[in-house]
Amino acid sequence: MRITENEDKELVKTIKEGLKQKGGYCPCRLERTPDTKCMCKEFRDQIKDPDFEGYCHCLLYYKSKD
Repeated sequence: MRITENEDKELVKTIKEGLKQKGGYCPCRLERTPDTKCMCKEFRDQIKDPDFEGYCHCLLYYKSKD
């Protein structure tokens, strides 16, 4: 398993700016809870799933199974 940032540098820059503006909370979510703090609970749960391969909700991170 490997976690990498999206290869689209402009998208990464935009998301990281959003994270900074929201104090580390997912810029794609309205609520600010521990579950939406980056790396969000949804993606942490997906990481635990050995069959999951793909992007987190906001497309910042990608989990590959290799």
